[in-house]
Amino acid sequence: MDRVVLRRMKFRRTAVSFLLVTLTSALTSAQTSNRAASTTAPPAKETHITPEQAKDLFRSVDEITRFASQDSGLASKHSVKRRLTTRDEVEHYITDKMKEDKDTQRVERSEIVLKKFGLLDRDFQLQPFLVSLLKEQIAGYYDSKTKTVNLLDWIAPDEQKPVLAHELTHALQDQHVDLDKWSDQSVEGISRTLDSDQKHLATDETDTARDAVAEGQAMAVFIDWGLRDKGATLRTIPNIMANDENSETPSAADSPVLARAPLLLQQSLLFPYREGLNFEQVLLQDKGTQAAFAGALDRPPSSSFEIMNPHAYEKGKTGTLLQMPDIHPLIDADYEPYDIGVMGELDVRMLTELFGGKSVGSAMAGQWDGGIYYAAQSKHAKTAEQKASTASVAIFYLSQWKTESAAEQFVALYANSLNKKYSFVKPNDAQVTEVHEQVFDTEEGPVLIARIGKQVFVSESFDLDLARKLKLVLLGAQLNGDQENAGISQSGDELAAGFTHYFADYGLMRAALPLRLYSHFAP
Repeated sequence: MDRVVLRRMKFRRTAVSFLLVTLTSALTSAQTSNRAASTTAPPAKETHITPEQAKDLFRSVDEITRFASQDSGLASKHSVKRRLTTRDEVEHYITDKMKEDKDTQRVERSEIVLKKFGLLDRDFQLQPFLVSLLKEQIAGYYDSKTKTVNLLDWIAPDEQKPVLAHELTHALQDQHVDLDKWSDQSVEGISRTLDSDQKHLATDETDTARDAVAEGQAMAVFIDWGLRDKGATLRTIPNIMANDENSETPSAADSPVLARAPLLLQQSLLFPYREGLNFEQVLLQDKGTQAAFAGALDRPPSSSFEIMNPHAYEKGKTGTLLQMPDIHPLIDADYEPYDIGVMGELDVRMLTELFGGKSVGSAMAGQWDGGIYYAAQSKHAKTAEQKASTASVAIFYLSQWKTESAAEQFVALYANSLNKKYSFVKPNDAQVTEVHEQVFDTEEGPVLIARIGKQVFVSESFDLDLARKLKLVLLGAQLNGDQENAGISQSGDELAAGFTHYFADYGLMRAALPLRLYSHFAP
């Protein structure tokens, strides 16, 4: 679900970095009194900054750019253009983009696969929810096309400056690598051949990892700006992600739309900021500024595995790679290719947390050792209504785990999740042909779950004969391929992590850095 699941929703970085309004206000207050911002809604009678304040804000761009350049080691090659924008202009930009951008179609297309895997409820309406969520979470932006940072005419200059440190870091990144090209590495179009399958798997998750680097670096400078008068930096404070409270669910009082969002959207939105920040902090403390900033831009990680395991990135390790065989001769007579990708560590954490709770999700993510999936749509689905139904889509998923015990635990979690996805689920023991195999009947066709050592194969809605043939060719590909050197999977398109690219392209989110995270580590 990563590729057409919003993974591949490439809202070009025209709005690379939206400014965080309420968080800015909260951080400004935190620096003096540790008090949080109290509301997300604009005041009944909105005020606007004066011409004198606007001049002060315009002048501060150069000062903050110099700080960001010194803090990150990224050269400031030219002055960053700036303009004053209104709340209406920002909201109209969001609305128009959601209506006109070609990637809106990908959002709609992705819903079926997300729902098939259970990451979204069957009756969840993704598109209107995303509009509400974006309007709640974002406000202004650094535009990488025009090389302009947009300043907000309804927020006092001192309240905008901390977040400008974040936005202007993106401007420096843009001057170093050209963010539009650097952050968009995926292959367009639906994959219909083995060669195309491999190209998709080889490139698409790269966007997710690069977004985490870009946002993590910007958050690092954001924090250092706030700590600049306290004699501390991100490099000198304790590990940010070590405190579990930093990853709590967003509160309804502060972010009401995000608080009721599915786990998939919450974690995808926050991933590049939280895990990206942790990634950068580890690099800063282990390798120093050059490696954490210019080094990570010049040699970016290729997967969520590397972001979530920064020491592995430092050692050049990318994780176990699974092979995708040529399955087209088996399925193309009855199915149209729909989606293909990697089920990465972030996907596994979200999926298992959804099915088993937060502690189970964290534990299972640590046991993940590779995964790939494929989705196809039945050619019998003719009408728009039929094609919009999850019943029209069949999926298979091969995962690999570090131990057989972990694989068996995943089997149990996945089997128990079926009742949450389907209204009718009945074990069909008469169809079981092997040890460690389970078969279920559902209103959308059979489900086959089989453990083979440390690997787990899942098929949903393919008939059982075809499912078993797919299992055999997938397992054969792993036995015949060199997993340690295979070039197609670990850097591929993650099932759900493409949401991170979608959100990151809209910019810094209100909930990206809870106030408590900043204030907890301030001296």
